[in-house]
Amino acid sequence: MEKIKVFAGNSNKPLALEICSTLGTTLGRSEVKSFSDGEVYVEIGESVRGVEVYVVQSTCTPCNDNLMELLIMLDAFKRASASSVTAVIPYYGYARQDRKVAPRTPISAKLVADLITVAGANRVVCVDLHAGQIQGFFNIPVDHLYATPVLLGYIKEKFDDDIIIVSPDAGGVERARAFAKRLEASLAIVDKRRPAPNVSEVMNVIGDVAGKTAILLDDMIDTAGTMTQAAEALKNRGAKQVYAACSHAVLSGPAIERLEKSPIKELVVTNTIPERENARLAKIKRLSVGPLLGEAIKRIHCGESVSSLFV
Repeated sequence: MEKIKVFAGNSNKPLALEICSTLGTTLGRSEVKSFSDGEVYVEIGESVRGVEVYVVQSTCTPCNDNLMELLIMLDAFKRASASSVTAVIPYYGYARQDRKVAPRTPISAKLVADLITVAGANRVVCVDLHAGQIQGFFNIPVDHLYATPVLLGYIKEKFDDDIIIVSPDAGGVERARAFAKRLEASLAIVDKRRPAPNVSEVMNVIGDVAGKTAILLDDMIDTAGTMTQAAEALKNRGAKQVYAACSHAVLSGPAIERLEKSPIKELVVTNTIPERENARLAKIKRLSVGPLLGEAIKRIHCGESVSSLFV
């Protein structure tokens, strides 16, 4: 593994350190800071000539600052003659803007993909994209990892009674069905209407949740409106307990307050987005995807199958 070097921006250094621990290496030396006007400055502190470089950076809050850090780091490594540069993006910001939802709107997920490619990335590794078709926005290889093994392992250990996996909206049915199949559990769907961005209204619950432990499953939780309303609907339909799980804990705006007041007993998330001081809650359980990303990087380096991690 001496031909691998892992570097990190400022968005998620704890996760980058876990990845390095899995690989048996140390985090590469780099300086990523801003001038007084906010302009990002990057300086690599060691030679990377002829080396496989992996840049770990989630484009989470502050999204635009972290995205610019990633782009400038990619450019720096390209110009430093790295043999290849892989952008490891545990949380891919702008992924929700993957299509035109109204006239004269952008497809920002495609724009970000183009920026990453032009900046110098030869490959992208990401976790649980909001929409799978974003892989096709890149003209370079994309390894799309899933947090499924991490979340599944915890759920299998914690629950042994009658559980039901619930999708909080129609768009997440495929994800929830895959979970339910592996757990040999039943499936339910919450039908909702979204009158405006970050505003949702729960309409109906499709499936029998009465007397069961319901586990709401989504790829991300932003303002937590969808998840908390879905939890209320499940309790009203007779669910014994309501838990929730997601890969990306964005938790912006009123999310923490909503979750605290909600009937959700525990929210299981991963560390694709680091924990913030203003987003701490006793009912949140964080699991690490560091070993998963480390193993994926090892397999990419050795030319082995990555998809077999999820069989």
